[in-house]
Amino acid sequence: MPDFENLIYESLEDGRICRITLNRPEKMNALSQELLFELNDALHDAEGEPEVRVVILRGAGRTFSAGYDLTPARGGEQRRVYPAMDTEKRRLIGGIRTSMIQITDIQLYFWNMAKVTIAQVHGYAIAGGCELAMMADLVVAAEDAQFGHPGTRGLGTPRNGCIWPLIIPMRHAKELMFTGDSIPATRAEEISMINKAVPGDELEDYTLALARRISAQDGDSLAIHKHMLNRFHEHMGIYPAVRAATDYDAMYQYTNFAYKWQDAVREAMTSGGGLKDALAWRDGPYQDYRSAKSDSSASGS
Repeated sequence: MPDFENLIYESLEDGRICRITLNRPEKMNALSQELLFELNDALHDAEGEPEVRVVILRGAGRTFSAGYDLTPARGGEQRRVYPAMDTEKRRLIGGIRTSMIQITDIQLYFWNMAKVTIAQVHGYAIAGGCELAMMADLVVAAEDAQFGHPGTRGLGTPRNGCIWPLIIPMRHAKELMFTGDSIPATRAEEISMINKAVPGDELEDYTLALARRISAQDGDSLAIHKHMLNRFHEHMGIYPAVRAATDYDAMYQYTNFAYKWQDAVREAMTSGGGLKDALAWRDGPYQDYRSAKSDSSASGS
């Protein structure tokens, strides 16, 4: 069984189901570089197991994931990402875009791997957490789970997983993008963002029952079904759309409001208030996401 620092990798139902748990509960499963690279390895491990038919992705603790981790990566992992700044600390569009593409490719692999994937969501799936959940084949959530992307308020535009225009009506996609608001799982089900919202105490049993039902078929036949359906979406434009969105996210970093956000972060860090103060500046006009920011490393981005 693979051993990871930031994930729990389990084999269930005689190996037919692989369950991967994001395991940074003290950070609300903030998506650090280390976690994302480990997730990439875990997904490849699961795909390499012929008995695995279904992969469940969930979060440890009280939430699925509250977004990307804005704290600096540890040395070894940082070298795996193209630097976004030069030695003079000047921002480089090439570096920003390349580092974004590396993470985009991990999530596109999650989208297209030859296993059926289910995101089991509780608490928050916001910002990068929402991006990740959206790339699963199926999404099951606790009724009080929240989906949204507050990172559209100054940090960037969802690039690698918020495929909202392809799965929900455009007017809903625009409202979520323009406001950065979140919606409960019950509403997400109504607009077809997710498959099912269930009571929280039934979430794990429901997800496992769904995985068992799917895994009655062999993995190769399920892969054929999945790839056929994915090809429909891809001919509609998912790959060029997600890659174009990555370019727009890189460009967003140079907008006026993005600079205001960067100034707010610097001021908060200088004054000793930390990232929590910067997030309060960003979300203050909206009066939301308070509990999602209880840990300063969870970016809501």
